Amino acid sequence: MSRVVIDIETVPIDWGSLDADEQAYLLQNAQTDEEQAKVRDQMALFPLSGRVIAIGMLNPDTGKSVVLAEGLPGEGAAWAHEEGVEFWTGNESEVLERFWEVVKRYTQIVTFNGRSFDGPYLMLRSLVLGVAASRNLVPNRYRISDHLDLLDVLTLYGSVRRYSLDFFCRRLGIGSPKSEMRGKDVADAYRAGKMEEIARYCLEDVRATARLLRRAEETLGVLVQSNS
Repeated sequence: MSRVVIDIETVPIDWGSLDADEQAYLLQNAQTDEEQAKVRDQMALFPLSGRVIAIGMLNPDTGKSVVLAEGLPGEGAAWAHEEGVEFWTGNESEVLERFWEVVKRYTQIVTFNGRSFDGPYLMLRSLVLGVAASRNLVPNRYRISDHLDLLDVLTLYGSVRRYSLDFFCRRLGIGSPKSEMRGKDVADAYRAGKMEEIARYCLEDVRATARLLRRAEETLGVLVQSNS
């Protein structure tokens, strides 16, 4: 079975790109200036008010990875490379088109919270931009041969509390991906033009997810083995 670990990074769309009715809809339950600011700050969390700026993809069996990121075509070639890592850049539509082309080659996708976030986000951003999806990223919850969401599986499908990827990695001693940047820092880094740093942060997230997958396979194989 071929497998790929995926993770995405997102930022809010431009508030000014929304018309008055759309802005009013998003702010309908925000009464204070602080509440309105919070709505704007959280726009990146939702696919109709945010957009994808980076997608990390890593084959956990070969270690090879690619980061698809926002930028001019060919810009990724100028970023510092390392063995087994490819950077590919384009606009959001081009990034999504490339993602769907690559992901269809794999039998199983592996994520951390991908059923609730990455999968729906990628599918709905593709809907907005008119990009054809090559597969369903949110199939039957218990059919992990298609999509293994480690957060879902390692919390026993809601039997215990949900922990962040950072906390899982720290508690298991397998290296946190959050040493240089955290999700809340991405929007500010993007506004500062630090796209390569964001791409590398996304790469560290898929690497951490792959390490968590390996630990789970070594110790709790019965939970993560394919049930196809």
